[in-house]
Formats: sequence, C-alpha cells, structure tokens
Amino acid sequence: MKVLFDHPNPFMLAHGGFQIQIEQTKRALEGIGVEVEWLRWWDATQKGDIIHYFGRPSGAYIDFAHQKGLKVVMSELLTGLGSRSAAQRLLQKGLMTLSQKLLPTAFTARMDWDSYQSADAIIALTSWEKQLMVEMFDAAPDKVRVIPNGVEEVFFGSSISHLPSSRADYLVCTATITERKKVMELAEAAILAKTPIWIIGTPYSKQNPYYLRFLEIVKESEGMVRYEGGISDRQRMAEIYRSARGFVLLSTMESLSLSALEAAASYCPLLLSDLPWARSAFADHARYCADSSLPGMTRALRAFYDLHHHPVSLPPARWKDVATSLSDLYQGIYR
Repeated sequence: MKVLFDHPNPFMLAHGGFQIQIEQTKRALEGIGVEVEWLRWWDATQKGDIIHYFGRPSGAYIDFAHQKGLKVVMSELLTGLGSRSAAQRLLQKGLMTLSQKLLPTAFTARMDWDSYQSADAIIALTSWEKQLMVEMFDAAPDKVRVIPNGVEEVFFGSSISHLPSSRADYLVCTATITERKKVMELAEAAILAKTPIWIIGTPYSKQNPYYLRFLEIVKESEGMVRYEGGISDRQRMAEIYRSARGFVLLSTMESLSLSALEAAASYCPLLLSDLPWARSAFADHARYCADSSLPGMTRALRAFYDLHHHPVSLPPARWKDVATSLSDLYQGIYR
C-alpha cells in the first residue's frame, strides 16, 4: 500500500502548524513502515493506492482519483468555522442550504461541499471538528475519524518528578506573529498585568505592519516582554516549556494548536482562549480566557500568573500513535 500526500499551498509561501502537521505525519508513517510519497502533479507515471489530501479537494478531484482506483482521505482544518458563534454557524448553514437549492450547480460546485460526501474517509483533529463536519457539511459520522495531532518525543518528560523544583517567573507563548494569534495584544496585556512573558515565533513577513507594531511594543516593555524570534531547536523548546510558569495562547481561532500540545506534553500549565477546540482537546486540564478584550486578557493573565499551578495531567498523543491510527484507517478503506 502506497500513500500519496497532497496539499494545495506551497510551504514556501507560508509556514505554520499545518506544514508541521503534514511533515510530522509523513515522518511518523514512514517510521512504522508505511510507504508515503509527495504527490508529484507533473508525474503521470506515479503510482499509489491512497491519496491523503490535506485541505478540501474538489469533487472532480475525488471523482478522477476514484476512476483511477485510488481512495481519497481528506484532512481539512475548520479553523475559522470552528471559532464562530452558534448563530453565525446557523446562518452559514442556512445560506449553504439555500445556495444549493437556488444557485446553479456549476456555481456551488466551486465550494467543494460535496467532498464531504464523496471522500472515502475524513479526519478531524478534535471531536468538535467532527461535529462541525457532520452538522455543517452532512458528512456521514462513520466516515469521520478523530485523530489528533501528535507531539515529538523530545517534549515528553519521563515523569513529573523530573521537572525543575521551581518554575521560572515568566510565561511563554509560541505562535506565528500574526493578527489571529493576538500576539501583539498579548504583549500589551502582559505589560498592563505586570506578568513577564517570553514570546517565541516568527511573522509571515517582516514588513507586516502588525509585526512592526509588535516589535515597538516589545521595545517599550522595558523587559516585561521578551522576544528573540523563533527557536528551531526542539530540545531547547522542551526545556523552555518545562521551566516556564505557564503557556499562553489567546488566539481568535485554531483547529488544534501544536504548540499547546507540546506545552502539555512538557507538563506546562495552559491558559487558552475559551473556544470549542480548546475545550474539546483539554477540557478541565487548562484554564480559559473568555473575554478577548484587552482588559479581559489583562485580568486573565494576572490571575493565571498568580495561581499555584499543577502540571497538565492529560498527556497528548505521540506521533507514533497518530501514525498507527492512520495506518489502520488506510488499511480499512484499502481492503
């Protein structure tokens, strides 16, 4: 059985969690003996048995794959949809239903909603995403499998007893420096709350006005906000998580944050935006910020910083576990 990985957007244009997810998934599958190749769109002679498409393929894409005897597994991140209110989702569903009844099929086909019916299997990162796929896109529940992202072995401590006897005085946030991650607002809140924070990450572009304003805030923080860019050394990141007072991610939307999973594997206490993805992934094993205004974030940061924290006791999956689950799924549709 050979699996072909496909994705519509070049990694060179925008880094981020989805790229890491795809690369780590491929590496983990190869680690347990599954043959995986990047789909070579220019190679008409390439052979395979299953296409694992990261994103939402068109209905025509899936139809062509089926005509060639290939099965199609779909992994789409419902980042924006999963962060909308119930009223917004209800309105969206109504508009989708109305469009399918009134608009030409040639128009609605461009939205690729039918992919949820024609794909052979669909992967959701959380139970919340599965619910959205079933309710919003009419995916058959038995087609949708919840398989969360994994975490690299370096982030798993052998036991809680191996943690530092006392934590450092700073919080840590690992995120791309962009609007939806609310990193600039987090820096402002940390200054107001007088809570030292170390922000780790890079922007999509160093000319982005949001990033430039963030740098100004860091400079004006008088050391309250630490920023040195991104850190690629995974061992060092694990050590930072293990020693930090807590991990903070107050983004406006996520699917399943890899950095939050890494922090959890490192027994680092979590403060997350009060969104369904976070609740479905961490339940009572994290604290939540429900008020996304600057005063609300400031209060939440101060309260989180002052707490006597207990390490996260809900270990995330390892990538080997993810690979095993995916292999079982592939085998199930390949037979």
